[in-house]
This record gives sequence, structure tokens and C-alpha cells, in this order.
Amino acid sequence: MAAERDEEPGPGPCCLCPGTAAGKRGMAGGCRCSALPAPRQGVMEEARRRLRQFDVGDKFSRLPLPRAAVLLPLMVRGDRLHLLLTVRSMQLRRSPGEVCFPGGKSEATDKDDVDTALREAKEEVGLQPEKVEVICRLMPGIDKMNNLVTPVVGFIEDTFQVTPNPDEMNNLVTPVVGFIEDTFQVTPNPDEVSEVFVVPLEYFVKPLNYKTFSYKTTSGYLTRIHCFTYDDQEHKRSFKIWGLTAHFAVFLALVIFGERPAFEVDYDLDNLISSSEDNFINLYASIYERKKSNL
Repeated sequence: MAAERDEEPGPGPCCLCPGTAAGKRGMAGGCRCSALPAPRQGVMEEARRRLRQFDVGDKFSRLPLPRAAVLLPLMVRGDRLHLLLTVRSMQLRRSPGEVCFPGGKSEATDKDDVDTALREAKEEVGLQPEKVEVICRLMPGIDKMNNLVTPVVGFIEDTFQVTPNPDEMNNLVTPVVGFIEDTFQVTPNPDEVSEVFVVPLEYFVKPLNYKTFSYKTTSGYLTRIHCFTYDDQEHKRSFKIWGLTAHFAVFLALVIFGERPAFEVDYDLDNLISSSEDNFINLYASIYERKKSNL
């Protein structure tokens, strides 16, 4: 997974990177963005600026749901932002062979969602926490949707009815966004991860192979699920990216690029912050049949 650098590192420390502040979790030894050539540094700094506007922190931590977190690892290759994704091992009981971000359920030793995401990334792909420059936490999702349908999207109806199990508590999943070096050497844990690959972030607003389908909860809430097929030249195969993983990737791309995608989304793009929060609250209230006033 390592990539060759074409440019020589630039001199001097950077005082802008949040990883340099005392007590911040992030790059060990201070910020490394000044070691990047100017175009890459500019791409990263603009992404940081936009992402911080959407940081939800622990705003939703009081919701009565089990917690989980995933790391959305961003890297710069060829002056373009890329996302690192994994393929779940076929040995796993839940969602074997599906594409996802490194992540998992919160454990008692985790201080917060950031700790969960970093710990899981270390366990799954060998990414050391100090090698991640954590930027923000984005709007969470609920992982029920990935358990409801087959990823073979050609064989399902355009609209189907969700029947929640009242005895089943699903995870509140928080996406944690962080920068990693493009030279990161992946060491997948074979018990959890079978493959690791990267996708240009812009693919999640301008895809070459995209489908969508809708789902409706029993209380009538209707939304869409994004399904991407990405042809990876390095691995000489295609990867299907859908469900909550695609949802997080699309939202990340919308936040960073600030442009209208080539497909329809459930957001008011002129008011992305407020509409994304409204969508989450409506989904939560619909699935658990609770009024928004209880949030």
C-alpha cells in the first residue's frame, strides 16, 4: 500500500496543524504537513478547514444506544485526497467480505469515539494511533441498515419495508476523520481483514459505476442507500461499497468538496450542516419510534 513520493520534503515546522498542540491526539513528534510539497499541503489545509466546521464532538453521546466508531483515513496521493477502506474477512460472522472502514464497538477502556476508532484501526490494519492526525468527528449513523439487505443490489426491490427487532439494540456509529501518510505500510489482521485498498475521495461525488435504492421504515421514513462499484487497478478487481460505509464516504466528500454530486442525496446542499443533523434525528426517531423532542 506504500506510495512513492516524487517530491523532496520541505523545511520548517508548521504552526497550523492541530496535531502540534499540547495534549492533542495526532501525529507524534509534531505536525508533518510542512514536510509536504505546497500543493499537497494546500489540499490538506483546505480539507481541515472545512471538516472542522462539521465537527459534532460528543454532541450525540447521550443517546441510549451502544456505541461504535470507525476511522475514515484520508491520505494525499498525486495531490488528490484518497480514502483507505478494508474488506472484512470471510471468517467473520457479521458482514463477511463486505467493504468497510476500520472500526468497531466501544470498549470499557476507550475514553471516547476517537479512542475506539484508533484502537480498532491499530488492531485491524496495524495503523499506530500516533500516525493519525485526527481532525474531527462527523454526524453519526446507525448500523441497522447494513444488516437488512443483501449487497447484490440487482436482486432486491427498489423499496422494501424495514421490520426493526425491538429486542435488538443497534450501534450508534461515529465516523472519526484523520489524515495518515500515503507511505503507510498496511499490515492487515487476517482474522478481521482480507484486503485493504484506497479510493479517490472524489469518486464519491463523481462515480463511474453507481446505483441507489430506497428503504422505508415501518413508521414510513424513506431514504436512499448509495451503492458504488469501484474498479481498482492495483488489485485488478472491483469492490462494492454500499450501506453505512458509502453513506459516510459520500458525506465526507460533500463536506470537503462543497459541490453538488452527480446523483441525488437526501441533504439540502445549501444547508448541509443543519440538514444532515435533521436527517439523523428523523432516522433515529423513526427507527426507534421516539419523538424528536426526546433526543
